[in-house]
Amino acid sequence: MGGLDLDRGLDDLAASARAAMVRAVEASGAFAADPRWREAFGAVPRHLFVPYYYVSAAGGAGGFERRWGESPDPRTRERWVRGAYEDTPLATRLRDGELLSSSSQPSLMALMLAELRVEPGDRVLEIGAGTGYNAALLSYRLGDDHVTTVDLDPEITESARRHLAAAGYHPTVVTGDGARGVPERAPFDRIIATCRLASIPRAWIAQCRPGALVLTPLATGLVALTVGDAGHAEGHFLHTPAYFVPLRGASRPAPEPTALSGVPRRARESDLFRFLLSLTRGSLEPREAYALWEREGMPDRRRYGVTVGVRHAWAWLDQPEGPYAWPLPGSSGARLVEP
Repeated sequence: MGGLDLDRGLDDLAASARAAMVRAVEASGAFAADPRWREAFGAVPRHLFVPYYYVSAAGGAGGFERRWGESPDPRTRERWVRGAYEDTPLATRLRDGELLSSSSQPSLMALMLAELRVEPGDRVLEIGAGTGYNAALLSYRLGDDHVTTVDLDPEITESARRHLAAAGYHPTVVTGDGARGVPERAPFDRIIATCRLASIPRAWIAQCRPGALVLTPLATGLVALTVGDAGHAEGHFLHTPAYFVPLRGASRPAPEPTALSGVPRRARESDLFRFLLSLTRGSLEPREAYALWEREGMPDRRRYGVTVGVRHAWAWLDQPEGPYAWPLPGSSGARLVEP
C-alpha cells in the first residue's frame, strides 16, 4: 500500500472510530444536558490533537508505551488512531514519570461542555489549553472569536495552536497563569477549567458578566457556579467524580490524608467519603468527617456547594448558611461551622 492509500485508509478508520466514540459518549448520557454537542464531537477530529500519546506498557511491566501517528509501522499507526477515539483519557506529556498534560476522557468532556449550557454569542474562557481539542469543540460550536484558552506552559500553548490550525480552528491561545484569567479578553459568559484547583480564583469571578457560569474541578468533583456580580458566585457540585491534573502556577493541593485510623473500611473505600475528605482538608480530621458523613446519610456530591464572596470562600453541605460549612484554602476570614 502506498503512502497516499495508507493515509486514506487511516482517514477512513478515524471517521469510523470517531462515529463509534460519539455513539459511546451518547450512550453514557453525557450529552443529556445539551444534545447539540453531539454534532461537534462528530465533526472535530480528535486524532489531530494527539499526534502521540502514552499508554501503560504491555505485560504489566510498568512504564509507558508511546503511540504516534508518524510511525513507519502501519499496525502502530492503526493502534494510534483507534486509541485516539477510545472513551478514555490520554497521557500526552510526561516528565520524569509525572503526568503534566493529558487529553481528558471524551465522555467527561462532553458532560462538562453540556453542563456549560452555552448559547450563540457566548464568550468562553478555558483554563488549561491541553491539546487544544476542547477549544476546538468550543470553536466549532461558538466560532473562533468567542473562545479563549490559556495555559502557563509555552510548549503546551504552542502545540495547541499547531493542533488547532491543523484541524482548521483559530481561537485565541494565551500563554499565562490561568489562575489570573485573561483580563484583556474579558468579560466572559462562561469559564470552564480542565485542571484541578484548591480554591476558586477571584479573578475569574471579576472577569465574568453577571449571570455567567463557571464550571471547574474542585476536590474530586465538578462545581458549577453562577456569578451574581464581580465579587460573588455560588453553586452546587455535579453528581460525577472528576480527577484532573493540578493547575500549574497555582498552589498544589495538599496530599490526601493517609492516616485514617478509626475510620471503617467501607468509608475509606468510598468515593463519596474521599470526596468529603478532599473538600474539608485542613478543616476536619478524618474521624470528624466520617461522623458527619454517617450522620448525614452518606451524601452524594450534589448536596455540596461552594460560595465565593468578596472576602472569603467556603464549601457547604445542603445550604450556604447551614450548619456545615468549611473554608476553602487561601480564604481570609473564612467561616467554619463545626459538625
